[in-house]
Amino acid sequence: MSGGSSKSENKPYILVTGGAGYVGTHVLIELLKEGYPTVVVDNLVNVQKGNKQNGKPRSLIVVENISGKTVPFFEIDIQDKNALRNVFNTYSIKCVIHCASFKAVGESCERPLDYYENNVTGSIALLQIMRECGVKKLVFSSSSTVYGNPVKIPADETQETGNCTNPYGRTKYFIEEIARDVCKYEKDWSALMLRYFNPVGAHESGLLGEAPPIEPRNLVPFISQVAIGKKEKLFVFGGDYDTTDGTGIRDYTHITDIAEGHILAVNKIMEPSFKGWDVYNFGLGHGCTVLQVVQAYSKACGRKIPYEIVGRRAGDIPHGCADPSKATKELNWKPKKDLNDMCADAWRWQSMNPNGFDGPVGDSEIDVNEKITNGFADLKNGLKEIPNY
Repeated sequence: MSGGSSKSENKPYILVTGGAGYVGTHVLIELLKEGYPTVVVDNLVNVQKGNKQNGKPRSLIVVENISGKTVPFFEIDIQDKNALRNVFNTYSIKCVIHCASFKAVGESCERPLDYYENNVTGSIALLQIMRECGVKKLVFSSSSTVYGNPVKIPADETQETGNCTNPYGRTKYFIEEIARDVCKYEKDWSALMLRYFNPVGAHESGLLGEAPPIEPRNLVPFISQVAIGKKEKLFVFGGDYDTTDGTGIRDYTHITDIAEGHILAVNKIMEPSFKGWDVYNFGLGHGCTVLQVVQAYSKACGRKIPYEIVGRRAGDIPHGCADPSKATKELNWKPKKDLNDMCADAWRWQSMNPNGFDGPVGDSEIDVNEKITNGFADLKNGLKEIPNY
């Protein structure tokens, strides 16, 4: 990471909402590495809890083991103002990284009211308690979905937002606009919106990665479960888009690169001279089709990934890609890892932890090759060749 400040014992506490989840835990690793003391709140709705230790889910135990530092944790929902207020009153928090969110595009189309209640109402409650407790610096985990179907590709931060194609994206858009209004009319606030473009991959140790508590709803976690033998095949939503192979294009970004970007954002927002609202894209700057991701993952795990192309999914767009040049120029952020790295790290995590945090972390319970052989025994005649690109 470039542009990080020197480590100091005098750095302020950072509260990470949703800090036990996929993005949150990787952000924690980087915060602790840079010397920022952290506090986590999470309701654990979207977290594999594993065998808790001292009331903490396994994901946070792994963070503590990797970092060698203790992370205070509170199992609360951010809509619980009294519980949230107690956290702020207990720790000298100066900045909040807000990652807590329902985050599945397809699910948001099935459960829009749940998404508005959790994401938007929860964020308003958080901002109200922040204001009450005098904490007025926010780094928000936003999303490329605020661009909807972008007019220009790659999308930069000047593009119009709000014409979203799914409720998930609209919740992120509304939260961005709420934060913008707060900063506009209450001049002592600062807020940075970080628009992620499809975080994937895992920590290089193989001990920390994405572990959906129920059914994977994003591409790479689903591929991982196919590769490990837990799923029969991948369903590719839409094969008739106007792309090189008919499948949708996304800008995939390594989770560690995104996590490092949060440190640069925190460093910026903690500068006394910075006030107001701003936004940054975090993405590679170029996209890959679904089948190109399948090919890269197949290379990483050494096995063909069986798939079936089915109808388009509600809320999806044909092509999404970031222009990250503003983040490079103003934050000195630049991603280091490509798609092959992302798939290799995702496979290392999955193969070492076939049951995620619900198994013995870092010590596979199964013989992966045997599991794959058994899982694919009935598919050998139906495997499709991976296209060459």
